[in-house]
Amino acid sequence: MRALQVIELFAGTGADGRPVVERLQVKVNQDDSCQLVKSPAFVKGLASGDIIRLESADGGQAGSQFSLVKHSGNLCIRVYCRGDITALSDRLTPALEKLGAELDTETARLLVYSIHVSCGFAAIEAVLDQHTGEGEDSVWLYGNVYDPVDGRTPLNWWVDILKPQ
Repeated sequence: MRALQVIELFAGTGADGRPVVERLQVKVNQDDSCQLVKSPAFVKGLASGDIIRLESADGGQAGSQFSLVKHSGNLCIRVYCRGDITALSDRLTPALEKLGAELDTETARLLVYSIHVSCGFAAIEAVLDQHTGEGEDSVWLYGNVYDPVDGRTPLNWWVDILKPQ
């Protein structure tokens, strides 16, 4: 097995017009594809375990573009908080872990979780809605469920994964 490597992916353009790049740990496969170790905080459309192929950066943009080779079946969940994220994490993380989630990243204002889609959207969303919202000064969103361009159209990649065998 190869050692973990760090890649830089283009995550979008900041308010100042400059490119935003996210550094992600990956396992590089024999065919040079990369498997994400954690769900990203900013790059849209990916989650832990997904396999991607790097493409060269366009027009000198910072960070690489990528193409998705295979979904892992994991959902990427991002929780943003203006208040005490430690208190929120102390309540939310154990509740999501009971469903099988893993906390991939915790910063002063952000939590990133990975959880398999087979846990069910309704169960996952019930836990998230119970622990986040206006009263908690926090909001959550999926990082890989909706079209990155319009932010509303479901990608439906999970349909085949959830089909009975």
